[in-house]
Amino acid sequence: MAVIWGVILHALGGFASGSFYLPYKKVNGWAWESYWLVGGIVSWLLAPWVLGYLTVPHLFEVLHQADNSTIFWAYFWGILWGTGGLTFGLAMRYLGLSLGMAVTLGLCAVFGTLVPPIYEGKMGELLSTSSGRYIMLGLGVCVLGILICGRAGLLKEKTLTQEQKQESIAEFDLKKGLLVAVFSGIMSACFSFGLTAGQPIAKLAEANGTNPLFVNNAILVIILLGGLTTNAVWCLYLNVKNKTYTDYLNPSYPALRNVLFCALAGTTWYFQFFFYGMGDSQMGAYRFSGWTLHMAFIIAFSSMWGLVLHEWRGANRSTMRTVTLGIIAVVLSTVVVGYGNYLGDPSRKAAAQDTASANTAE
Repeated sequence: MAVIWGVILHALGGFASGSFYLPYKKVNGWAWESYWLVGGIVSWLLAPWVLGYLTVPHLFEVLHQADNSTIFWAYFWGILWGTGGLTFGLAMRYLGLSLGMAVTLGLCAVFGTLVPPIYEGKMGELLSTSSGRYIMLGLGVCVLGILICGRAGLLKEKTLTQEQKQESIAEFDLKKGLLVAVFSGIMSACFSFGLTAGQPIAKLAEANGTNPLFVNNAILVIILLGGLTTNAVWCLYLNVKNKTYTDYLNPSYPALRNVLFCALAGTTWYFQFFFYGMGDSQMGAYRFSGWTLHMAFIIAFSSMWGLVLHEWRGANRSTMRTVTLGIIAVVLSTVVVGYGNYLGDPSRKAAAQDTASANTAE
């Protein structure tokens, strides 16, 4: 049940991440760097600290007890992840929700899932168990689904005129979008590394009475602070360079309305990792594979929104069949990875051994 609960929590996180960009579409008159910064202050600073304080008893004391090197590495990986998050928004601008998410998060899933066990020297152990092999199979299915989604994007590029593409995605640019998405996908995987590096903080949080579901919230405040650093520096630079700092006080545009939509987007974005952290705590010995689940659910839900928002309007039947097949493959991968985690769940193994011992005694 713990593994099933973990998959459900990852699904909630994926829904939040796959949906967060929608409120930004309601922001009027502001440059990208202006609304991205306002939303980022909510998602990377306010929400993590507020919810961290509410769910982690003695949060400040926990962070004070943590080793300086642990804090540094969690923050360092957060800074690198922030570059991925920064370019992530650009990928959405150039490719749209469905294709942008598929390409970016596909690479993120691969690097974020495989690097931790490679770094810890556990790849041989992973491949020697049926649980680990199922997890790797699920990762392979996920990558296949992402490639299929990418193929659908290429078909869309060939079959639609430039005017048709820009009807649903105003700045659609496949080449520029793919370059940005590749960089963003690789750098975004650093979040997984940060969470792994910050596990000593999670253990301190649990020792101080934190519910195991929320222990990762203590790490999030550090990782996301690193992400805020990168994004704030770049967005403020663009504000000055493009003279868009006037957006915030420009009476010609509904500033309060824009701030509210940015805050909604930022809060929704944060909830992806709030639920991801909860799901991660339930995944057992193979918690690293939760990253694949998280990415796959994001791709599935963002693809759904892409269809709802008619980002594929005008595409022929072959293209639509291709993108649908890709989404199905991504969703299927979550089932395979979940089953792999179920096989590797220590409580399941202990129960099986108890049953076998009981049968032998009889």
